[in-house]
Amino acid sequence: MTAYAIAHLRPETVHEDVLTYIEAIQSTMDPFGGRFLVHGRQVEVLEGPFPGTVVVIGFPDIERARAWYASDAYQAILPLRTRHIAGEAVLVEGVPADYDASKTAAALRAEAGL
Repeated sequence: MTAYAIAHLRPETVHEDVLTYIEAIQSTMDPFGGRFLVHGRQVEVLEGPFPGTVVVIGFPDIERARAWYASDAYQAILPLRTRHIAGEAVLVEGVPADYDASKTAAALRAEAGL
């Protein structure tokens, strides 16, 4: 199942360390099949305050996403970003192509006794 690394980042200034991080990150993702799906684009805010930007990296599966994040190569460059940019990052599995949210709602309804 496809997995994603998603980050909500709030850069305030461009720092040389961050540019070095951006130049190096692709080579840390390649061995794990990672590829950028969203990177450095302006967000269109629809609800609530949302400062910053979003980065989405796709991986073939959650194991490879975890392995990339924990890799020596990525951990070596990570402080270049975290020292200068506030944000949150998560790993999450995608859903199958035939996913039906109404079935999830029905299961949650039954589980809650509603």
